[in-house]
Amino acid sequence: MKHTTFKQPLITLLAFVVLCIAMFGFATERGLDTYEIYLNNKLILKQAVNSPLNLRKLQLSDANSNDRLRIFYIHCTNDGVGTGRSISVEDEKGNVLKKWAFKDGEKGMEIPVKELLQVEKKNTDRVLSLHYVAQELHEGDMMLASVRFE
Repeated sequence: MKHTTFKQPLITLLAFVVLCIAMFGFATERGLDTYEIYLNNKLILKQAVNSPLNLRKLQLSDANSNDRLRIFYIHCTNDGVGTGRSISVEDEKGNVLKKWAFKDGEKGMEIPVKELLQVEKKNTDRVLSLHYVAQELHEGDMMLASVRFE
């Protein structure tokens, strides 16, 4: 009598599972929106949207009025670039103190630090934060970071 064994199909299936885990198990934040903030081409903050809020502090004490803040928000859909995008500075009550709008299709969003410093001077007694808005965000807006100039 002949015995059939399932060793070959079982080994093939196991190899396939290990391959899938190797390919997809170590992908960084697949399916999540992420963003990066640069001060004059130097990366100062990189976050995934599900990171704790208390880690999103943007320290601009070394920035001067000639510097540029460049923000790249990468959506998990739509080739990464959002539409109808804007960045705003808000106080702790949600009041928009300054807003910048950006063209569709451009990857980076640039804000002059000079304009941020002007907002900060007028609102020294308030806690300020940067917020991102795009049509792709279903929640309305995304708080990027609290801003500190001290």
